Amino acid sequence: MAIKPIVLIPDPILREKSKPLERIDDAVRAFADDMLETMYDAPGIGLAAIQVGEPVRMLVADVAKEEDGRDPRVLINPTIVARSDERSLYEEGCLSIPDYYADVERPAAITVSYVDRDGADQTLEADGLLATCLQHEIDHLDGVLFVDHISKLKRDMVFKKFRKLARQRGDGPVMA
Repeated sequence: MAIKPIVLIPDPILREKSKPLERIDDAVRAFADDMLETMYDAPGIGLAAIQVGEPVRMLVADVAKEEDGRDPRVLINPTIVARSDERSLYEEGCLSIPDYYADVERPAAITVSYVDRDGADQTLEADGLLATCLQHEIDHLDGVLFVDHISKLKRDMVFKKFRKLARQRGDGPVMA
């Protein structure tokens, strides 16, 4: 397993829509393991493949409390098939937007269909932090960032800060 570098805003790849994975094989499972290792190392509770530079529809998540041990999840080609009318508010952060947090309102519960690491179709009903995490990561697969859910003024301030940091690092092209 290997820790992958995490893509930071304003890298334009984060705005790409990820492509479905056509088959699940040992290479995909190894990549999922690398993603989990990267997420745990960061540390984070979720990571989309696009965040490590691979525009494929796969995410990993683990929202278990530390004292309960790990509960890693790998979701391939996830799709939200139902959303609750009830809403919840969580303070979100993102490994691609380090050290920035904001309250985001999302559906409190969702149902997700996906393929697991063995290629089997699955359905997951999630609420609470897991529902928020999965929505956040599925947004990534669609080129949407959590800051797209906050006010334009706050979002513009975040991008201005990260564009400046990218210029200081000498990064390549940057997104708006």
